[in-house]
Amino acid sequence: MNGTERAELADFLRRSRERIEPASVGLPPRGRRRTPGLRREDVAQLAGISVDYYARLEQQRGAQPSEQVISALADALQLTEDESDYVHRLSGFRTQGRAASARHASPGLLLVLDRLVDVPAQVLSDSGQVLARNPLAEALFGGPALPGRAGNSYWRMFTDEPSRRRVPPALQPVLMANHVADLRTVHARRPADEEVNSLIHDLLEASDEFRELWERHDVAVRRHCAKTIMHPEVGPLALNSELLLDSHGEQSLVLYTAQPGTDAAEKLELLRVLGQEKFTETRPTR
Repeated sequence: MNGTERAELADFLRRSRERIEPASVGLPPRGRRRTPGLRREDVAQLAGISVDYYARLEQQRGAQPSEQVISALADALQLTEDESDYVHRLSGFRTQGRAASARHASPGLLLVLDRLVDVPAQVLSDSGQVLARNPLAEALFGGPALPGRAGNSYWRMFTDEPSRRRVPPALQPVLMANHVADLRTVHARRPADEEVNSLIHDLLEASDEFRELWERHDVAVRRHCAKTIMHPEVGPLALNSELLLDSHGEQSLVLYTAQPGTDAAEKLELLRVLGQEKFTETRPTR
């Protein structure tokens, strides 16, 4: 980055945070302040970086930010696709739409997730990465969202036996076919995306089942489905799965609901009351 690019990036970051109301990213309303929008510490918290590091960016100081930091800031500041491309270009990185943002749950979806207390819900990227879970989803699935392949639902379905056992054997073929059709759609939308291509390559190497399904060339995007989850403590839960897509279609908020008065509804209530600690199972290694 040259001096002009540093100055433009600093000015754009400052103006972007000043236009965001704290309530829109889940922060409590504040009293009257001289400056509008988010504070520097708010942006740093949302992006997962230190306040000092972010302050240096706005002051045109310090080392060039990494692509991961720029992507996290684009999410924290709720940038549009064009704005995200702009800050990536200023920082010297190639632009591929908002593909890089798949590593961080969008603030809007997190805001909704935080308000869901009696329904299991999680935020997923379109490449199957679990980005966030509410406490009831942690109890249902056995733990919080994990980084890397250990937190990728596609990878775990095809390579991790404990994860597969959470789906009844009779339903596994349909779920695996749906996963592959979803991933085909993502690959068609972002054929040059390194993260997506790496996942597909590794799945082709690791799983004969995935390779066979991939060669069928089915393409589809799931919006809702019924599924049964085998919980190690409370047993099977027959749930409906509803997907709410973000504005870019690259992340979704998935809700798992049970019909009132059913056995599954009673089991969800039991999980909610007892909490996730009682039902945490051993996490798989990456």
